[in-house]
Amino acid sequence: MMKNAVFFGGNRLREVYAPATVERLHSSLNFETEDTLTKADLERCRGILARTDYIFTTWGFPHFEKEEIREYLPNLKAVFYGAGSVQHFAREFIEEGIAVFSAWAANGVPVAEFTFAEIILASKGYYQRLHRQSDGAEWKNRSVGVSFPGSFEIKVGVIGAGMIGKMVIEKLKTLGRTEILVFDPFLPDEKAEELGVKKTSLDEIFSESDVITNHLANNPATVGMLNGALFSKMKPHAAFINTGRGAQVVEADLCAALEAVPTRAAILDVTWPEPPEASSPLYTLPNVFLSPHLAGSFGNEVHRLSEYMAEEYEAFDAGKPTRYRVTLAMLETMA
Repeated sequence: MMKNAVFFGGNRLREVYAPATVERLHSSLNFETEDTLTKADLERCRGILARTDYIFTTWGFPHFEKEEIREYLPNLKAVFYGAGSVQHFAREFIEEGIAVFSAWAANGVPVAEFTFAEIILASKGYYQRLHRQSDGAEWKNRSVGVSFPGSFEIKVGVIGAGMIGKMVIEKLKTLGRTEILVFDPFLPDEKAEELGVKKTSLDEIFSESDVITNHLANNPATVGMLNGALFSKMKPHAAFINTGRGAQVVEADLCAALEAVPTRAAILDVTWPEPPEASSPLYTLPNVFLSPHLAGSFGNEVHRLSEYMAEEYEAFDAGKPTRYRVTLAMLETMA
């Protein structure tokens, strides 16, 4: 007998679940409604939800209290989240014995690609030498008074060697003679050796690296971890890239370090708050380069998220090993 499923979540669900993936799910599951349900539909669809085995969702999936799960979703076996972080909802489901799967690996692919591209540009001084509109029509071939190493024989500091950090490391190894310094207390020494990286301190990363990229997990222990004591150690030509989370950076300290040495650069895809407050010097410092949190899945890249979840559903339903099930222990360290 076919199991029952629903699509549940925000207005991006039909963007993430491409027609081919929806057809794939329909081939083996019974969807009693084609609507994308929200919490406003709990009472109206109480009967459908009571029979639901699987939820397919993405960004916009709401938080449920345990009492709500027991009342409205008594038959639920798994939530397949076609997006990245599950911190806002997963714990209650897992503690109720319901499996939670996340497409964090799929979402990590474009983040790693984006970060790698920024590292290449930063190593060549692209950001510091970029022609700006305020320069006018004269081509200045901007000289900033420091030398840049290019993408050969460089030192790159990777903060956080989780899934995305590891993807970045693998891409960096395609460059010539790159020395990769890693800060990650959870990375075993044998894994660091396998990855071909040097485990070290944040102090050494900031003082020795040509480019530094942040991929720390987003949790209370990492809030404000990257501060002035570290940013002040950056080399005159160094660049700091953040595609992780803005709350890990003491932005006033970062701005002070950039003002003190204007040849440094910060390339920020995330900030805290996001976007920055109107008075933030991040908008006006010439060596800060902001992008609107677009490193993650974008455009057609979002289809990869639902494809990963369709694969996880098929494996889970068949009793086969899965790759992206979230555990309570994982919630302590994952973004």
